Amino acid sequence: MIHAITATRGMAVAPHALASQSAVHILREGGNALEAMIAAAATIAVVYPHMNGIGGDSFWLVCAPRRAPRGIDACGAAAQAASRDWYAERGTTAAIPVRGGMAANTVAGAVAGWQAAFKLSRDWGGRLPLARLLADAIHYAEQGFPVTKSQSDNTATKRGELESQPGFRDAFLPGGAAPAAGTLHKQPRLAATLRRLARAGLDDFYRGGLARAMAADLAAVGSPLGLKDLARHRARLVTPLALAHSLGTVYNMPPPTQGVVSLLILGILDALEVGRAGAHSPDYVHLAVEATKRAFEIRDRYVTDPAYMNVSAQDLLAPTHIRAVAAEIDRGRAAPWRAGTPPAGTVWMGVIDSAGRAVSAIQSIYHEFGSGVVLEQAGINWQNRGCSFSLDETALNFLRPGRKPFHTLNPALAIFRDGETMVYGTMGGDGQPQTQAAIFTRIAVFGMDPQTAVAAPRWLLGRTWGQTSDTLKLESRFPATVPATLGAYGHEIEILAGYDEAMGHAGAIVRHPNGVLEGGADPRSDGAVAAF
Repeated sequence: MIHAITATRGMAVAPHALASQSAVHILREGGNALEAMIAAAATIAVVYPHMNGIGGDSFWLVCAPRRAPRGIDACGAAAQAASRDWYAERGTTAAIPVRGGMAANTVAGAVAGWQAAFKLSRDWGGRLPLARLLADAIHYAEQGFPVTKSQSDNTATKRGELESQPGFRDAFLPGGAAPAAGTLHKQPRLAATLRRLARAGLDDFYRGGLARAMAADLAAVGSPLGLKDLARHRARLVTPLALAHSLGTVYNMPPPTQGVVSLLILGILDALEVGRAGAHSPDYVHLAVEATKRAFEIRDRYVTDPAYMNVSAQDLLAPTHIRAVAAEIDRGRAAPWRAGTPPAGTVWMGVIDSAGRAVSAIQSIYHEFGSGVVLEQAGINWQNRGCSFSLDETALNFLRPGRKPFHTLNPALAIFRDGETMVYGTMGGDGQPQTQAAIFTRIAVFGMDPQTAVAAPRWLLGRTWGQTSDTLKLESRFPATVPATLGAYGHEIEILAGYDEAMGHAGAIVRHPNGVLEGGADPRSDGAVAAF
């Protein structure tokens, strides 16, 4: 698709078309953007299991006309038992395992995010019952959904490190093999769990019978998580970070996410007047890459669980600080680059309803299929977000009981001076801030429609989902002068396929002042814009 979808009564975008459609069905029934996003989040947790699930975390940005934007932090903390000594007693001293029960060391916060969103939806006049919002997800888990090529390929690629994990074979290797694209995949235990949540309420995940069953299963696989850890967890309403941009105000999540990184990049590019570079020029990519390097340096120096930070993330967005960082950038030479963070699996989704209420949300289980552990009774694939903690007590992200892990997840939202609202985001670890910069500047600065902006050739510095090298990666659709000039500037260039999934699954929706909605979905994903 090369043209943006337009509508007036409601719009949703997600990296899986069934999730977008779940959201729009809710909007058609009179639901608001928050109710629609809950439905989308539940559906995509079932139909895109390699990227996210109810055993993971989520973050939400929400806004309504004439109200200040708010954030939902649904990030789970480390178990109270999780410590360097706990791992040492089990023979692990260098690094936390990436797979298995010892990797499943943080509470899954996503369902608490749904719970907080459901409560907020009532402030927006929401009336639809929880059972209706979860109905599509229950159907797809119970009756089956068509496996995507993305799921099939990822299952095959990661099978060697996953099939020995508790419950993984039964849940995701039907017949002992990766499911072929187009075959129906069922998750009956997950369907029963979702039915239970629809009936008993979302709090059952943390403080009810489901919590007790999950705690028993987690203990059986060697996780440090216990019932008290689940009971302690609640999603938090937070004040988003705000960047004063020349075109308006851009919002993102505060730590422990890297939302400040995404905003720093946009602030630096604004200070450098990136619009003068030209939308298809090598200088545009160069400035974005150099801004990324500076923002990542700041991230790696400061950003972690906010309880352990010694600076304010909002202060890092002060205009004087941004201008000082921008002044360090050489417009004709690449600065040195060090290794980035590990890749991760994630989904971003956006919804705007007819009243102009907007939601930008992101949901993840970290690595593809998370820890690989699928709980015996609940059928839940648990995240491995806590494997990002360090066992080195001098590290910024040192493991401590009850500490929140650093998150690459960061949903974005912008409110422009001309009255436009935009929600946008992507998956992709270190690629998230970079792709956000591409989408924002292409739409807001260069005037592209959302579909053109999302589909346009992208760049990526460092690692992202599916990639481990730290080169500057360019899709092959860039004009030949772009990689040639960037190479001359000193960048180490790697050319990827024309529409490479390594660049992430992005999306965007813009609401114009006259109420017209315009959206774009990523052709690199299985997603779509759904609207009416």
